[in-house]
Amino acid sequence: MSTVDSQRRVLPAPRELRAVPGHGQVTLDWLPVPDAVGYLVLRADQESGPYTVVDHRGGDVLAVPHPPYADTTGEPGRTYHYAVLAMADIDSPGERGDPVAASHATDPGAPPIVRARVRADRVIGPVHRPWRELIGSEHLSLLLSTGSTGGRPIGPELAEALRIAHDELGVRAVRAHAILGDDLGVYREVDGAPVYDFDGVDRVYDRVLDLGLRPVVELSYMPRDLAADPSRTVFEYRGIISPPRDWDRWADLVRALVDHLVHRYGLAELREHWAFEVWNEANLDVFWTGTRDEYLRLYDVTARAVKDVDAGLRVGGPASAAAGWIGALLRHVESSGAPLDFLSTHTYGSPPVDLRPLAARHGRPDLRLLWTEWGPTPTHFNPVGDDTFAAAFLLRGMRSAGGRIDGLGHWVISDHFEELGAPPALFHGGFGLLTVGNLRKPRYWALWLANQLGDDELDVELTGDGAGGLVEVWAAGRADGTVGVLIWNLGLDQNTAAGAAALEREIELRIEGLPEGAYRVRHHRIDRDHSNVQRVWERLGGGDWPDEAQWARLREANVLEELSGRQQIAPDTTAVAVSFSLPMPGISYVELTGR
Repeated sequence: MSTVDSQRRVLPAPRELRAVPGHGQVTLDWLPVPDAVGYLVLRADQESGPYTVVDHRGGDVLAVPHPPYADTTGEPGRTYHYAVLAMADIDSPGERGDPVAASHATDPGAPPIVRARVRADRVIGPVHRPWRELIGSEHLSLLLSTGSTGGRPIGPELAEALRIAHDELGVRAVRAHAILGDDLGVYREVDGAPVYDFDGVDRVYDRVLDLGLRPVVELSYMPRDLAADPSRTVFEYRGIISPPRDWDRWADLVRALVDHLVHRYGLAELREHWAFEVWNEANLDVFWTGTRDEYLRLYDVTARAVKDVDAGLRVGGPASAAAGWIGALLRHVESSGAPLDFLSTHTYGSPPVDLRPLAARHGRPDLRLLWTEWGPTPTHFNPVGDDTFAAAFLLRGMRSAGGRIDGLGHWVISDHFEELGAPPALFHGGFGLLTVGNLRKPRYWALWLANQLGDDELDVELTGDGAGGLVEVWAAGRADGTVGVLIWNLGLDQNTAAGAAALEREIELRIEGLPEGAYRVRHHRIDRDHSNVQRVWERLGGGDWPDEAQWARLREANVLEELSGRQQIAPDTTAVAVSFSLPMPGISYVELTGR
């Protein structure tokens, strides 16, 4: 066993595991385990096993950061046996405790009721908005493109998408691959001597700053003339994934780039607003042809080169896939002494696990935590990205991350994205919040609504079939007395992404503790038939790309829809009650304002 692996811990099983049967689901709850980064939910047909991890088809990490967890993958009337493992690191599952049994309830004849009680007079803390820290983008040289996709201009529309992220969602930074790629001509060797050219980088970053954003500078991929094996590439744009053939020249390149950026944009600007990330997903062979030890060497060399320019600049990693190599990097820098200002990693298909205990165990309880890629799926061209499931998924993840993650970067802002080639159609399962043409998908509207919440998070009591694991509530107040309540219905199982009648719920929302007076209620909805531009395209006949008349129809219909208009409430009320059906997947936003 290597040195970086020698400190793995085996955590005890969670105590007081409970399995509550419900219609279409079983809700599991347990007491949190100190030092756990997350939990694996196991299930078996018999108490004696065998037990396997409940797979909600996210395609990536199946661990969840905290209870409760709603298992929606079972058969009605069938009894299952459940157990939960606590994890000290993403690859360190703990002990299995005594299992508990539960059956998925049979059809009750009507959707079960979930009751939400919001106390407008009880503030529990500030609303945390982790999406504002950063968002992902296709490699930024695409901003300079003069080409088109589906008849739409690539460079200008990607720039507009980034502007929308900043202006409408409050995003502060953008992270992308390949700033050292050969398409920007950063590095070449002439007669055996290095030659730097940062003109292309300047054009890209000038544009980013003009849009109000700052970059998270992912230091990748390897320039051809510096690569040990330039034949090893990834993506259609052929980013080179090889270690350097000359480690000193790699360090010199990083140092020269960072020094250039300091001189162009100012040291105070970079210290305050920029961050430097070492590589991308080196724990996957597709992104790194070297070993883990070679990546750790790359981290040391790169981080020190950044700090050689100025000790106040921020650098971090490992920018790993599926939350891998986090413990390994923490252990490594303890022995190497390399600087580490933030941890960065990625996951898809589940809310991100909780890295705070892992950082604290290594004496870094205040280390910044940036998830620089996250979303509903890691799979290109997956239809889950275009519909309502992804919208509710984003709310679940952002709400879960509140207070424990500094930045949760949705991957990505725009479907102008060419890793595996240009988009083949308007709705093709792209990663973007926005389509080609910058139509707003349901998951864009979900983040937009979250951004409308006030700054003061309000106390919520949630009860009923699936409360907390299936149906969640996020409520907040503003200084002017406005109360906003986001409610979503989501099972993580992507087999039900198109909807599941058994998971529909009746919501009884009551907002109490209001100052006496008259209130107006607005109710916005995101579901298959509301605030869903893909559904509009289907009604127009679908196909690959719209004609000009269809583009106009789509833009006109690309709005956040209101479910029931405005409703006047009696002037002597201090509580407001609203009832409605909520499909799965589905989102409602109920907002109260004074008359």
